[in-house]
Amino acid sequence: MLLGLRLAVLVALFLLWWVLTTTGLLDPFFFGHPVAVLARSWDAFASGTIWWHLAVTLTETLLAFATGTVAGIGMGFWLARAPLLAAVAHPYIQAANALPRVILAPIFALWLGLGIWSKVALGFTLVFFVVFFNVYQGVREVSPVILANARMLGMGERDLLRHVYLPSALAWVFSSLHTAVGFALVGAVVGEYLGAAAGIGYLIAQAEGVFDTDGVFSGMLILTVFVLVIDALVSLVERRLLRWRPSAAGSQA
Repeated sequence: MLLGLRLAVLVALFLLWWVLTTTGLLDPFFFGHPVAVLARSWDAFASGTIWWHLAVTLTETLLAFATGTVAGIGMGFWLARAPLLAAVAHPYIQAANALPRVILAPIFALWLGLGIWSKVALGFTLVFFVVFFNVYQGVREVSPVILANARMLGMGERDLLRHVYLPSALAWVFSSLHTAVGFALVGAVVGEYLGAAAGIGYLIAQAEGVFDTDGVFSGMLILTVFVLVIDALVSLVERRLLRWRPSAAGSQA
């Protein structure tokens, strides 16, 4: 039922787009034509030209996600367990997080070139702060009662880290999987758009450079499908990893 309603909305949007561009209410030069966009997307997959670009974008996304997550977890644990160090680093972390990432893309391209690593670096800066703040908050919000009871049972710092702090922090990390993966993909695509030799962002930028509106919308459509597939995979992983977590009150089975 829900899938049918979602598909109905999608079909309605495409029909509206087709009517507006066919009747001339929207200029196809600026808004493209849905039939041409779908044909361009189909040709990209049928000819196989899109697969290399998808592979490049996926590689950049996974590397940014992996490195940003590992660094965020490590730094979050470290600062959450060192209050004085966290207090000293707090203004610098906030300043770095407030820095617009787009302005970093040219710097990373200058340092690392136009290959995948400049895109990975940009995605890393987006993923790191999402994971860091979640881990930091998760460790700091461990119940003092639980900590006191665990110490009464003879747990040392290593046991507390393994059985108390780590599960608390990982619950926050797993809950932010969608956001972290989304930011990794945003970093990859934005980096490709600003300067690259391959990737979905590169294709969109190339089409935009020659005023190929259908090509731009085709790239956006392919990117949308790509995002939906990744989101579905993340949802599957999240359900498996958080199987132990009780369902929220009022949620559907």
